[in-house]
Amino acid sequence: MIFTPVSVSGAMLIEVEPQRDERGAFARIWCRREFEAQGLPGEFPQGNISFNTHAGTLRGMHYLTPPRAEAKVVRCSRGAMHDVIVDVRPGSPTYGRWYGADLTAVNARMLFVPAGVAHGFLTLMDDTDVTYQMSDYHAPGNEAGLRWNDPAFNIVWPAEVRVIAPRDAAWPDFHP
Repeated sequence: MIFTPVSVSGAMLIEVEPQRDERGAFARIWCRREFEAQGLPGEFPQGNISFNTHAGTLRGMHYLTPPRAEAKVVRCSRGAMHDVIVDVRPGSPTYGRWYGADLTAVNARMLFVPAGVAHGFLTLMDDTDVTYQMSDYHAPGNEAGLRWNDPAFNIVWPAEVRVIAPRDAAWPDFHP
């Protein structure tokens, strides 16, 4: 795997290195030793999947607050999505900065999202599935979020938002 730091402190774009032959390809998407060598968590006790029927579906921007903040590895297993993270960790050198990347089933990229960083995505194709590996168990009492179009961040989304949950559309303006 190739780990590339991005513009949010501690976040990494992860690319697989497929081994190809006449059957197709094989690639590693998880290795505790490789993650730990990059300073990333080696334990992910929970895995989730998001099924998204329509292109233009926006999910996010979500995060969990301390002490239950969780890191995650996000991967598009079917279709295509634009994945976005926003650093809302007080004291972080990249506080307030956002980063976005296209993750697709074809490019097989993954994004490591540090604990305390908000995460969301916009589907770019119908029938897009997104898998998550979480560093902690979900803690509903610690849920928080930002609005996808909050002027505090000016996130640039590559397509129109067509489907969004009422809760995600109604997060208040972010105030540090």
